[in-house]
Amino acid sequence: MGSMSLGVPTIVSDASSLPEVVGEGAIIVDPHNPEKLAQAIAYLLKDEDLRKNLSQKGIDRSKAFSWKKTAENTIEVYKAIAKE
Repeated sequence: MGSMSLGVPTIVSDASSLPEVVGEGAIIVDPHNPEKLAQAIAYLLKDEDLRKNLSQKGIDRSKAFSWKKTAENTIEVYKAIAKE
């Protein structure tokens, strides 16, 4: 999320939870397919509109995640558990 929050067009693996985290803010590729990774890099290098679009979407998406929000959510979980 760090690169996205700074407006850097980002490519991530489709493994684990990364697609959920980045949403539409990054290009998602199979980490075991070097051709797809190379293609994604080439798209970013050649397409200024794609870079600008991903840059803005990445910034917007990263706003959904913060240490403050994480702390608030954690406190809510602790409160819920304490009530049980």
